[in-house]
Amino acid sequence: MPLSNLNQEQLSAATCPYGYNLIIASAGTGKTSTIVGRIATLINNGVKPNEILLLTFTNKAAAEMVTRVAKFFGKDIAKQIMAGTFHSVSYKLLKELNVNITLKQPNELKTLFKSVYEKRVFFDRTDEANPYDGGYLYDMYSLYLNSNDGEDFGEWIKSKNANHEIYTMIYEDVVDEFNELKTKYGYANFDDLLTIMLETLKENDFTFKEILVDEYQDTNPLQGRLLDGFKPNSLFCVGDYDQSIYAFNGSDIGIISTFATRYPNAEVFTLRKNYRSTKPILDLATKVIEHNERVYEKKLEVVRAENEYRPKLLAFNELFSQYEYISELISKSSTPHNEIAIIYRNNSSADGIEANLREFSIPAKRKGGMSFFDSVEVKFILDILVMQVTHNDMMAFIHIVEHGKGIGKAIAKDIFDALIKLGDGDLLKGFFHPRPDINNPYENGKVKNKQLGLFDDFLELGSVSKFKDCNFEEAFLGNPILKHPKLNVDGGKYLYDIYLLMKHLRRTKNPETLVTNISSSMAYSKLKDFLSTKRATQKDGTINPSQKTKSLAKINRKCMLLKNLSKNFSDLSKFLNSMILGGSEMSEGDGVNLLSIHASKGLEFKEVYVIDLMDGRFPNRKLMSKGGSLEEERRLFYVAVTRARDILYLSYAKFDKMKKMTFVASPFLREAGLIIKDEEESQTV
Repeated sequence: MPLSNLNQEQLSAATCPYGYNLIIASAGTGKTSTIVGRIATLINNGVKPNEILLLTFTNKAAAEMVTRVAKFFGKDIAKQIMAGTFHSVSYKLLKELNVNITLKQPNELKTLFKSVYEKRVFFDRTDEANPYDGGYLYDMYSLYLNSNDGEDFGEWIKSKNANHEIYTMIYEDVVDEFNELKTKYGYANFDDLLTIMLETLKENDFTFKEILVDEYQDTNPLQGRLLDGFKPNSLFCVGDYDQSIYAFNGSDIGIISTFATRYPNAEVFTLRKNYRSTKPILDLATKVIEHNERVYEKKLEVVRAENEYRPKLLAFNELFSQYEYISELISKSSTPHNEIAIIYRNNSSADGIEANLREFSIPAKRKGGMSFFDSVEVKFILDILVMQVTHNDMMAFIHIVEHGKGIGKAIAKDIFDALIKLGDGDLLKGFFHPRPDINNPYENGKVKNKQLGLFDDFLELGSVSKFKDCNFEEAFLGNPILKHPKLNVDGGKYLYDIYLLMKHLRRTKNPETLVTNISSSMAYSKLKDFLSTKRATQKDGTINPSQKTKSLAKINRKCMLLKNLSKNFSDLSKFLNSMILGGSEMSEGDGVNLLSIHASKGLEFKEVYVIDLMDGRFPNRKLMSKGGSLEEERRLFYVAVTRARDILYLSYAKFDKMKKMTFVASPFLREAGLIIKDEEESQTV
C-alpha cells in the first residue's frame, strides 16, 4: 500500500482527520506521494472514488497521481476519481450538466477581442497616458477576471491606473461586445470555464467528500472562490509559499498564508525531508529564499548523503560567450541530454542558447515560450477540424482564411459574415449552396457613436471577372463571396483551395484520417510554403534556402506529432477538447530541456544551468515596475535552483555587445554567498 512508503511527516499528513488541512511541501519533499497516500486513506476509510475531487495545476500531474492510485486499487477504481486542472474539471462537470460550450485557446479569443477593439477610435486622449492596445487590454481583462474582488472592470482599471479613467467607457464597451460575441457563438476560454462553473455552483451541488488541491500557493482569487463554491466539508491543500510564482496571472500568496485563519479548526502540516537535491544545492536555495518573509516556519533536512558537486558560478565578459561556453560544457557532459535543463527568466534568453546548442549539434526541446498549439501550422489543422464539428465557428474560419495572400483578418471576417448570410445561418451551406437571390452579401449598415469610438463603413461590391481564368468549379465561381472588392486573384485561389478541402473532408470524421488529409492538401501546402518562406527571410529581404528547408522540416515534424496524437482518439470532439485543455503542457522534440522558470515548475533534472543572472534580467526590474516584486523574483530563483538534483551552474554576463549594454550580477548571487564583494570575485570565463 502507498502508506507504507511514507515517512512519519508524510504519514501524519496523509492520515489526518477530515476537515481543513494545509500541507506545506517544499521542493523535493514528496508531495505527490503524500497526496496519493491521502487518496488511499480516503478509499480505505470507505470514501467512494467518485466522491474525491483532485485539483492540480497540470493535467499531467493529475494523470500521474491517478496512475499511482491505480497501481494499488486498480484502474477501474482510479479512473472514477474526478481529477485534473481547475479548468479541465470545470469543463467535465459542465458537460455532465449539458452546458453548451465551445472551447477556445486564449490566443484565439484574443484575436476576436482585438477585432472588436480595432473598430474603436479614441477621439479624446490625455497627455498622461495613451490608451492600452487591444492585446494588452485583453490581458488586463483576463487578469481582472482572475483577481478582482467584486468591482466592475472600469473601476478596477482606474484602481490600477487612474490616468486611464478617460478611456474606461470605451474599454467597457469593448468588453461588453466581446462577451456578447462569445455568448452568440458559445465560445469559452479558460477564464470563462471558471466563471461559468462558479455561476453553475449557485444552483447545482456536487457531493464530493473531500477536495484535494495541489500547488495551492498558485491559486488565484477566482479559483479560491470556485473552491469555496463547492462548499467542501473537507479540504486537503498542498503547497509551498516559497514557490508562489504566478502573481502575473492573478495568483495570490495571501490565499495560502491565511488558510489557518480562514477555515475553522484548520491544521497545518509541514514536510521537511528533501529527497531531491544535494546539500550544497539546497543550502544555496535556502540562503536566498530566507530573505523573504517567512509565512510558515520550516527548516528542510537533506536526506541524500552525496556531496560530490558544489554549485558553480560562471561569469562572462560577453553575453553570447556565455551561451557558447555552456553549449560546449554540455557537449562534453556525460549526463544524458534529457536529464539536462537550461532555465531562464526571460524568453529572449532562449533564442541565443538554442542557436549555440545547434552549432554544437546538440538537440534541444523548448517549452515555456509559444505553445505547440499556438503555432500557425498546428492551429490551421485544428481549426479545420473545429469546422467539421461546428460549421459556424467564426474564429476557426478567420484563422483558416486569413493566411491567403492579401486576405488578412478583416477580409476573412467579411467573408465569414457573407457566407452565413448566403447560407441562412449555415456557413457550409453558404459555401456549397448559396442563396441565388442575394447578389451583395457584403451590405453593412453604418454605425456611428463617437463617444464609444465607433465608425463603420459600407463595402462597395467588386467584380468576379478577374477569377474567370482560374479554373474554378462553376458552382464556386458563381458564389457572391468572390465579389469582395479587396479580394485579389491569389486570395481567391486560396479560398478555392479551402473550398475543395472542406468538400473532401465531408467524407470522414476520424481524427487521424482528417489530420492526414488536411496536412497533404493543396491549401496546407501553400500555407507551409508561406510560413517557411517568411521564417527564412533575412533582414535584407533575401531568402535563406537552408533555413527554409529546416523550417519546412520543422512544420512537417509538427504535423507528424499531431497525427500521432490523433491516433489515440476515435471521437473528433474529444480529440479537439483534449488538445485545447492539455495543449500548454506539451513540448516538442527530444534533447536538452530549454525551460522558462514557470515551465520548469514541478520538474527535476540531474544537471541544471540557470543563465542570464544579471540585475535587470533576473530579477526582472521591468516586470517589477509593472506590479511585480523582488519577493516574487526571489521565489522564481528558488524554483529554478531547486530543479537540480546533482549539478548546478549559475551564470551571468557583464556586457551585451549587440545592444551595447553593461550588466552587474544579480543580487541573488550575493545573497547566495557566491559573490562576496561589490567587485565580482567569481571566475570570469
